[in-house]
Amino acid sequence: MSVRLYVGNLPQSFDAKELDALFASVGEGIRFKAVQDRETGAGRGFGFANVDDEKVADAVIEQLNGRDFGGNALRIERSERRDERRSNDRRPGGAPGTPAVARKAVNKVVHRDSVEEGAPDPRWAGELAKLKNLLDNQKAAV
Repeated sequence: MSVRLYVGNLPQSFDAKELDALFASVGEGIRFKAVQDRETGAGRGFGFANVDDEKVADAVIEQLNGRDFGGNALRIERSERRDERRSNDRRPGGAPGTPAVARKAVNKVVHRDSVEEGAPDPRWAGELAKLKNLLDNQKAAV
């Protein structure tokens, strides 16, 4: 069974061949894939390495964790499996074993380029509603 390693603190721009050579200096059977931003395609500064042998995975962690690569100290550790991570529930405000809290519904305004005659601009509808509430509260206080 292969071992999955988290490889973090990568420089924004790095040479994948150079990183592969670094892994090859430790052992055989290491495959690395960098995580990229979905919108821009730029590297996000981390990735995952799959290692075929348990002993090679331990050697990678021991030899490369904290090692300088492109001006950054690499962070290499065993990756948690996705299902294990979800059972720990790391979301803000969530404790392990407690059910997830549903997000508060937000009234979003859909953007339109054309503004109807006499109607407020829909891009500012949320702000207008806040201002109306403030004015109503001031009138009630007087």
